[in-house]
Amino acid sequence: MQRQLATMKQSLFDQGYLDEQFVQLEELQDEVNPNFVEEVVTLYYRDSVRLVQNLEQALEKNPLDFSKLDSYMHQFKGSSSSIGAKKVKIECTQFREYCRTGNGEGCKRTFQQLKKEYATLKKKLEVYFQFARQVGPVEKARRPK
Repeated sequence: MQRQLATMKQSLFDQGYLDEQFVQLEELQDEVNPNFVEEVVTLYYRDSVRLVQNLEQALEKNPLDFSKLDSYMHQFKGSSSSIGAKKVKIECTQFREYCRTGNGEGCKRTFQQLKKEYATLKKKLEVYFQFARQVGPVEKARRPK
């Protein structure tokens, strides 16, 4: 089962969903706090709901306030980076570039893709953490191949 868990995690890296930051979070996990990564990811998803709502509301305004949109996305990108959400972070970067160039349609299109990546990662991590709880504590985190 531990091999299956390792394979599941590796596929999240291979598919580009996670980056090195996720491994760094795992390295902070220990016997005293065995669910540290899951707790951090849970907090990320709970807290980011507000940012997603703020972005949705700001994207409905006419004219668009690119400065406000960029500020919200800067926050979202930072919190996404902190858990290693690679695909989400890439979409955040693209969105911010569209803000800088004043491309409202680009922002809206990228935001839809970002929400898709955000939801997909959430589902994949929920399955991963559920399986990890079944497997139980694993040896110290290792960097993916």
